[in-house]
Amino acid sequence: MNLIKTTLKTHIAEIIINNDDKRNSLSSDLLYQFIEAINLVESTEARVLIIRAVKGSAVWSSGFNIQELPMPGIDPVPYNHPLEKLIRRLQEVKIPLIAMLEGSVWGGACDLALTCDILIGTKNTSFAITPAKIGVPYNSLGIQRILNRIQPNIAKELFFTAQPINAERAYGLGLLNHLVDVDTLEEFTQQIALSIAENAPISIAVIKKQIDTLSRSKPVAVETLFQIDELRQKAYNSSDYQEGKNAFDAKRKPKFTGN
Repeated sequence: MNLIKTTLKTHIAEIIINNDDKRNSLSSDLLYQFIEAINLVESTEARVLIIRAVKGSAVWSSGFNIQELPMPGIDPVPYNHPLEKLIRRLQEVKIPLIAMLEGSVWGGACDLALTCDILIGTKNTSFAITPAKIGVPYNSLGIQRILNRIQPNIAKELFFTAQPINAERAYGLGLLNHLVDVDTLEEFTQQIALSIAENAPISIAVIKKQIDTLSRSKPVAVETLFQIDELRQKAYNSSDYQEGKNAFDAKRKPKFTGN
């Protein structure tokens, strides 16, 4: 099954997440197809890339496929995980990336959406970062990327509560560049993309690189990263991790003990 579709029209490419039956969850197959789609787009004359779900999708993406979580004792999202590979691949793309977010965005899909340069949503758009609901430790690279877009206190609320923030709040926090009506989302996004495509592509590529490099230039001591990794190992070796996975499979509320 084609879990990802790609289109190109007048210098504007679209990558369409096409797994609505599974709430567009980020399975390994989908993630690798996504990377292949990026390679295809870069071989064209596209000047803008829109990342979207199929029209009418209530969920842009529900995030990482929980069924693929490893057993306790194994890092759930290591450096070579396909989601990490996809996000690094997106960071390499020289043309602007627009996330067209008709519906809600969950878990690791928030990381994916926030990797884009411009985010456009509707009243149906919301963001929920949910690893604490199932006892999963989030990786440090993902935390760092999110902190590049969200103030620490807001990030803590999102991670600690695992509750969604609605479109109006997301717009007020600067997560969304624009908040538009559902009926005009496609037209509005296309107009933004067209205005970018009409400008000088080399200039835009350089400016994008400048902004990305300068906004990410926040060094962290190596010792601190090791300490964080030790804490993550404790989390994915915990009984709570197994309980979260079991509860999800059984469709029941988990009973966490802190062990």
